[in-house]
Amino acid sequence: MIHKIKRLILLAILVSAGYFLLSNHIIYFGNGIKLLKKSKPTSAYTFVSIVDKRAEDILKIEDLRNDGIGDLLVEIGKLNNEEKERLEYIITRSP
Repeated sequence: MIHKIKRLILLAILVSAGYFLLSNHIIYFGNGIKLLKKSKPTSAYTFVSIVDKRAEDILKIEDLRNDGIGDLLVEIGKLNNEEKERLEYIITRSP
């Protein structure tokens, strides 16, 4: 009985960890890590490094842009708010 309970607890932990990874972008920016909530559970862009990447290149990734990477770039000081809005406008308007 104890063995079965341990297995169920382990299974619950593994399922929770899997759901956490499917529900969050883990953004590495050199000085640390930030979590960014995904709009829907998916494995796309779960682990993202933005070290040595231009803000424009990061914002071109639609999944990240829609989930709010621009605000995160402002928060960590890679962009200011005006630059973020300008880049988002340019990227969403270009064909």
